Amino acid sequence: MIIVLSKDAMAIQKEQDVVPFRNRVKEYAVKIGMSLVNQTKLITAASELVRNMLKYGGGGSTLIEVISKGRENGIRLTFADKGPGIKDIPLAMQDGYSTGKSLGLGLPGAKRLVSEFDIKSTPGKGTTVTVIKWKNG
Repeated sequence: MIIVLSKDAMAIQKEQDVVPFRNRVKEYAVKIGMSLVNQTKLITAASELVRNMLKYGGGGSTLIEVISKGRENGIRLTFADKGPGIKDIPLAMQDGYSTGKSLGLGLPGAKRLVSEFDIKSTPGKGTTVTVIKWKNG
């Protein structure tokens, strides 16, 4: 069972919101004693997901949570937008697939950097991505 130890919500409406969000994620990761390597993986995944939310969803909201499960602590990040949604999630999760002019490494790349990855999307209603990076995972 996951217990939320603390949480912090941030709205992401423009590019200038990305750096303060990344800094906040880093603060929480440092606070729980996450290694530099795992901090870097978490922040890289968070950057990719927050930029996707801006680019494809027109911005949205984020939630940063410090969580624990047994003796393990971690950071859970939730990204929610009210954009056009993703019609074909399995296709979007393939390396090289992009609806924009990118390399298409965003979602699958972010998934590889975190411990747990969940995406839910409804065309016309938006997308929610939730990731967890465990302190030691």
